[in-house]
Amino acid sequence: MSDVDFIGAHLVPTPKQLLRLQRVAAGTEPADLAIRDGTVLALHGRELLRRDVLICGPHIAAVTPPGRLAAADEIDATGCWVSPGFIDTHLHIEYTLLTPGELARLVVPRGTTTVLADPNCLANVLGPEGMDIAGTTGTPLRIFRQVSHKVPRTPELELGGRAVSEAEILARLSDPLAVTLGESNPFDLEESAARKSHRALAAGRRITGHTARIADEPLWAYAAAGIFDDHNAFDPDEVIERLRLGIGITVMSGSMNDNVRPLFADPGRVAGGFDQFTFCADDRHVGDLAGEGHIDHHVRTAIDCGVEPIEAYRMATLNAARSYRLDHLIGSITPTRLADLMLLENLTDVRPRLVLVGGEVAGRDNTATFGNDDALPASCRGTIRLHPDIGPESFRVNVNDAVFEPSPEGGDAGGAADGHSEAARVPPAASPWQPPTGAGTEGARDPVAVVRAMEMYDGYFKRAFEAELAIVGGSVAADPAADVAKIAVVDRHHASHTLAMGFVRGFGLRAGAIGITSNCENQNLVVLGTSDGELAHATRSLEAIGGGYVVVAGGEVLASLPLPYGGCMSDRPWEEVHRGLEEVTAAARSLGCEVASPFMILSFVGLAGVPDYGLTEKGLIDTFTQTFLPVVVCCRCPVHVVL
Repeated sequence: MSDVDFIGAHLVPTPKQLLRLQRVAAGTEPADLAIRDGTVLALHGRELLRRDVLICGPHIAAVTPPGRLAAADEIDATGCWVSPGFIDTHLHIEYTLLTPGELARLVVPRGTTTVLADPNCLANVLGPEGMDIAGTTGTPLRIFRQVSHKVPRTPELELGGRAVSEAEILARLSDPLAVTLGESNPFDLEESAARKSHRALAAGRRITGHTARIADEPLWAYAAAGIFDDHNAFDPDEVIERLRLGIGITVMSGSMNDNVRPLFADPGRVAGGFDQFTFCADDRHVGDLAGEGHIDHHVRTAIDCGVEPIEAYRMATLNAARSYRLDHLIGSITPTRLADLMLLENLTDVRPRLVLVGGEVAGRDNTATFGNDDALPASCRGTIRLHPDIGPESFRVNVNDAVFEPSPEGGDAGGAADGHSEAARVPPAASPWQPPTGAGTEGARDPVAVVRAMEMYDGYFKRAFEAELAIVGGSVAADPAADVAKIAVVDRHHASHTLAMGFVRGFGLRAGAIGITSNCENQNLVVLGTSDGELAHATRSLEAIGGGYVVVAGGEVLASLPLPYGGCMSDRPWEEVHRGLEEVTAAARSLGCEVASPFMILSFVGLAGVPDYGLTEKGLIDTFTQTFLPVVVCCRCPVHVVL
């Protein structure tokens, strides 16, 4: 006998429950509840059937023609469609900014009854305890766990926060709540990664993928590690490429990337792989969840793109359950499955009238019928620890000998370094370079430095380029007029003076600074600003609120959103968090930052698993070689020029 319990072993009917289900189905005993005379989505056969659904305790006993079996209680579903509850197949709960219980209050009434969640944010802050906190709730939302692959993700390239041992990760893959090994760095070819993949495969757990839109040999190598799915595929060509490798498509709609319309722009091209499609939010904050929706948004959008409704609902339910070996528990309205289902008056509008979880009403007309009594431990608070000497001087980018007099042509802010952008599937061309603002007067320009920088595109993807920036007082300065801001990743776990600088284009920030304490993945502090003083002010403002989001300018805090749980989750009801997010976003917009979800994107600028560059508190990283690069390029001489 294996010592590995199958996924969801604790949720299957007991022998006593099975016997009762059989008696009800045989008509010798009444059910607890009957959903009467609705049109059931019979997804295995792609049928729409007028049926009664008989429920005993948390499970479905039978699905029969109307009126055949008795029940103690009834819900009239006449004129309604009856669908299984939706399943999100890859989510980081922490990036919703909510605790698991508040997330449940928000999404369960919208039809989401199950999420597969990777807790790598809290794992980086609190270690194994954080993994448990992010995966636990007393509310009706079912949370299955994607065991974080590596914490910290790149220990040789970052100081990080807490660590989770390989032994701990391997042991967690045998937990009945564990459905996958969490997403990994596609450029990680270490033996430790292979041991984790082997354990996941041997335990019957899937391996969550994160291809970062790589292609050819890098993609083939990643697939050879046993990767099961990918949530980065952006267009039909990428979908087809992955399907041919046996990689399923987890269609992502997050707050930085919404891939639903691009993937279904021509449904006929990818229809042959529809059985391998599921839906996920990945990183979707409370504002988008409350505004656009959760998995209901995927279904609604897919149908609007021309996907047949029955196929869209399969992707959100049965496909998801089958893909992650949960179909014995959820994903269909069939006997012995959990009674997680919803009633909808319109199949294409996807707005549930009623949601049941385990046979109990959990949502009615977009409102939760339950409260959130989850209490998070005190260890979640007080996690922002900064070195007392961090100030404006900490954010200087000193140049020394890496200075040159600007060439008549100026630098090329559109040129990719080392061909990285080609490997990342060629992002949109960068705009022409403009000379640094205020760089001297006619005939007497100030010296400038050439720096490696990142341009944001398609959400959190980064295009490498080089910029010529003015040197002020021996330090490279930001150039707000050219949309080149300074960025810093600061250790906030160990109170060390470890921090690293970079330059970013794409935020549009004209003044001030914005900051977060939720850097992906190690949850360090990140500030983006137009001057060293503004960066320092944002840093200390984040410390003052115990972590979260801030917007500062001219010595004032324009807005803040405290996230005291681990520096990444609020302790307030989701409605208040939604309003707070709107306020800080509006404040950032007032400084010129028009990009959608600026704080979320700021969290991912440094991610070393997404091309072209990453940035940790230790330095700038070439994501393809996983090695450090100097931010300042030495010169423009023929020997050192980067084409």
